[in-house]
Amino acid sequence: MGAADETRAGVSLTNLDQPLFDGAGATKRDLVDYLDAVHERMLPGLRDRPLSVVRVRPGQDPFMQKNLPKYTPDWVRRTSVWAEASHRDISYALCDDRRTLLWFANQRAVEYHPTLGHAGNPEHPTHLVLDLDPPPGDSFGVAVRTALLVRQALTDAGLAGAVKTSGAKGLHVIVPVDPATTAEEAAAATRALAARAERLDPALATTAFIVEDRGGRVFVDSTRSYGATVVAAYSPRIRPGTPVSYPVGWADVEAATTADFTVKTVPGLLGDRDPWAEALPAPQRLPEELVAEGRTIPVARVQAMHEGKRRAKARREAG
Repeated sequence: MGAADETRAGVSLTNLDQPLFDGAGATKRDLVDYLDAVHERMLPGLRDRPLSVVRVRPGQDPFMQKNLPKYTPDWVRRTSVWAEASHRDISYALCDDRRTLLWFANQRAVEYHPTLGHAGNPEHPTHLVLDLDPPPGDSFGVAVRTALLVRQALTDAGLAGAVKTSGAKGLHVIVPVDPATTAEEAAAATRALAARAERLDPALATTAFIVEDRGGRVFVDSTRSYGATVVAAYSPRIRPGTPVSYPVGWADVEAATTADFTVKTVPGLLGDRDPWAEALPAPQRLPEELVAEGRTIPVARVQAMHEGKRRAKARREAG
């Protein structure tokens, strides 16, 4: 083994002193050490869920990997999922243990994006996701104000959620739901909650899927449903400084900045705590009136596709 190689949990780790990516401010060793330090807190959000990862190889652009490569060790658990878009079965990893997480770290998998439901049960998501995407620029503050609107919409509906940074420029509000909840009910409730948050302050928040319609407002994205994924709590991101998707808590969200939470700072901030486990409310039954309201709201992606076609036609006719 070279000086930069070692073995942990039976996994051979190589080239640990290489830079992780341009602007990471971190090496591959920093990624391995970080994921090892947080594995007990991170694994509950990954376990038994089909996993997509974003990897970054030296000299290459980052790429999302869903299908496991041929050289994947036999001991990595996997599950087969039919992909309608490509008309084939995808062999997804199930990252259930420290050894698998370390193997992914050695593959330079920086980001971890599990599905909303467990393997073999995509029709029953375990949580709703409201993804708050602020406009370009230094706009984390408006994402925070929008998260508080979402919290108010949840409270008004008799629900509770937990908030974490996305690790990019926005925030995620996660709402655990009753195991009997169907994907259709979850999707409808998510649309209704997004619309209610928008109505609380339409100058700040918008549900407009088409970017040019957002007018500098924060996009409350209600489209994470069915087979969608969301970046896991504690997952690093391929962004300058290698920030982490970190639970900030409602009491602290207004003081948070994304730059506070990186692969180098988070282990020290955590100590022995697991703030995400502490923040997540128990699974909740969705109110019938919320689901009914959501069923009257068109799916944003579909609506945007039709609107895009209508606008293109209007431009052609205008010559």
